[in-house]
Order: sequence, then C-alpha cells, then structure tokens
Amino acid sequence: MNETPFLIVMLTHNDQTVKNAAEIFRQCKNSKAEYWGFKEEPLPLEQMKELYSYMKKCGKKTVLEVVAYTQDKCLEGAHMAAECGCDILMGTVYSDSVNDFCKENGIKYMPFVGRLSERPSILDGTIDGMISEAKTYLEKGVYGFDLLGYRFTGDAFELNKRFVSEIDAPVCIAGSVNSFQRLDELKEISPKAFTIGGAFFENKFNGSFCEQIDKVCDYMTGKAGDKND
Repeated sequence: MNETPFLIVMLTHNDQTVKNAAEIFRQCKNSKAEYWGFKEEPLPLEQMKELYSYMKKCGKKTVLEVVAYTQDKCLEGAHMAAECGCDILMGTVYSDSVNDFCKENGIKYMPFVGRLSERPSILDGTIDGMISEAKTYLEKGVYGFDLLGYRFTGDAFELNKRFVSEIDAPVCIAGSVNSFQRLDELKEISPKAFTIGGAFFENKFNGSFCEQIDKVCDYMTGKAGDKND
C-alpha cells in the first residue's frame, strides 16, 4: 500500500518568504501539519533563526528551501540551514560542497534536478535526463529530491509519475500544488511529500490559512468531507 504523501507548509508566496511568517505560524501552530518551512529570502537571518527555533519548540520538523542556482549562493543557503537548525535543506543546484556540508551537519539534503531559471522557478529539461541526474546524486549520498514538477515546461504529470516511480529515494513535489485535482494526482503518484505555500495565501482551498492546512491534510488521508466545506 502506498504511503500517504505529507504536507510541508511553506510560509512563502512567489518563492519569497512572507513578512508576517512568524505571525501566521503562531496562528496555525496547532494545525495538523508537522512539517513547516520557508525560503532563504527576504527575512533577516536572526528572524529566520527565531522562527525556526519556535517551530522546533512546537514539535515541528523544519525545512529551508533555497532558490539559488550558483554554487556560492547554494552553499550560503546550506550554511543558513545549519545556523537555523533545520532538519531538511531543499532546493539548490546540486554541488558536492553542499552535499558534503549537509552530511557534516546532519541535514537531509534534497536538491533540485533539471535546468532551472527565474524566480518563481521554471523547470526545463528532459524527464530521462532528470531521472539520470537524480541517480547520479543518489550515488553521492543525497537524502532525496526537490522536484518542481508543476513548474515543468513539459508534461508535469508524466514527470512526477515517472520520477517518483523510478527514483528510490524520498521525493518532494514542490511548487504550484494549487488544486484538489493536483492533490488527487499526488495521491496516485505517492511521493514522500509535497509543499503548499502560495496556494494557501491565494485561498485555493477555501478557508482561513489554518482551515486550508487541515483541509488538505484530511483530504490526503481520506478524512475530508466536501471540498468546499
């Protein structure tokens, strides 16, 4: 039986951390989501550290997703994740230096695959190429992958389905999970996790921020009623 994909709540919109991230987390800390995170920009590092520390005190698992495409910026993001005590570093273009740093600091590393550009990110490349790339990184000991499937310029469902089925490691489908149709696709594909950020801010799941979180969690576990409740 396939494992239910879990939600990572991202306090981000358009690939940027929202300024009131701490306030939103305080309001929703008792929601059903266990995993929480945000991006490396634009909050000052001290605010990031305070918020991650509070998340940990509330029993949450913490994620930093770094939208960076150069080795220096990616490594800078990894250092941020370590300073913030994050459990998982998502994003960055893979490099041995980031991978080694994460291993040394006990951080689970889930890099991007494919050709990436812009912010919010756009994913390009071939499905075969991304699968091959991922297998190379697995040989180097990464924990899993941050797959921007719904940002793909090609067939997103085909990419997500093949990647999850052919890669023997945790996969998080990140970005633009913004409808019940896509939640249904994720149920079918069964990745390890998925992120939602902007869709909650845009009220794509109909309710307050906290209500939407719980609605998505319940929907994925089959406990939800009507989608519009």
